[in-house]
Amino acid sequence: MKRKRLLRNEKGFTLIEIIAVLVILGILAAVAVPKYFDLQTRARDKAIYTAVSEIKVRINQYFASQLLQGNTMGGISFASTNILKSSGDLGPDFSVNGWQWLSGSSVVSFFITYPANETNNTTVQHTVSLPKFESSP
Repeated sequence: MKRKRLLRNEKGFTLIEIIAVLVILGILAAVAVPKYFDLQTRARDKAIYTAVSEIKVRINQYFASQLLQGNTMGGISFASTNILKSSGDLGPDFSVNGWQWLSGSSVVSFFITYPANETNNTTVQHTVSLPKFESSP
């Protein structure tokens, strides 16, 4: 007899409470989904920024090594193969092309595409300014 009273006194969730929880979850989802897509865009931008920084370091290292070998600014020969050893050097997701450098100038420019093998990719042109120096007599 006592057991039957306990079962009758137990209560579950009402329809109003379930609907309230669903509405709250819907609002959270409506806020979270745009943030997720914004997060993907920011991650893509950061990946390109990191690759550009890596290329900038490699360009400066290459020119420093050429100067230490005794070459002058006008005597340094530049090719993208000097900076990128192979097409997958930065990883298969990046494509670097459009290298431009005039012999003796202090500016190198290039295009970087990420992700390289997708139709929905981002291509950025970047310019690297080389350090200016005066050769000692």
